[in-house]
Amino acid sequence: MTSPFPDHVRDFLDDLRFATIATLDPDGAPRQATVWYRVDGDEIVINSAEGRRWPANLMRDPRIALTVNDGVDGYRWVGLTGTVRATTDQPTAQADIAEMARRYHADDPDKAERLIRDRFERQQRVSFRFRPAAVHDELEE
Repeated sequence: MTSPFPDHVRDFLDDLRFATIATLDPDGAPRQATVWYRVDGDEIVINSAEGRRWPANLMRDPRIALTVNDGVDGYRWVGLTGTVRATTDQPTAQADIAEMARRYHADDPDKAERLIRDRFERQQRVSFRFRPAAVHDELEE
C-alpha cells in the first residue's frame, strides 16, 4: 500500500499550520471548525474535548473533509477527505493532545505544559484518525 501523501504534500502538512474540518450536523447541514492536527505515519490525527458539536458529528457520521491552508498564500492548500476512527481511550487521547500542544507551542514549552496540566488533563478527550481516501492540492512543486 502506497502512502496517501506525495512528498510535496507531506512537507506542506508537516509545517505548522491549522486545519479546517467539515462534518455533518444531524440535520445534514455542514459544520466547520478550525483545529490542530498532526501527521502520524499515513494518518491525520485531530483531537477535541468531548461534548462539542463537531466530535459528536464524527461519532455519528465518520465522514470528514479537512483543508490545510498556507496561512500566507491562500492559493496554496491541501484538501483531504475520508472517514475517521474515533479513539476515546483516555491515555491515547491525552497523549495525542499533549503532542499537539507541544507542537503548536514549541516556541513556548512552558505554555504547552500548562495547557496540558491545567486544561487538557481535566477534560475527557477524543481523538480521530484517518487515512485520507482522497488528497487534493494546489501546491507548486
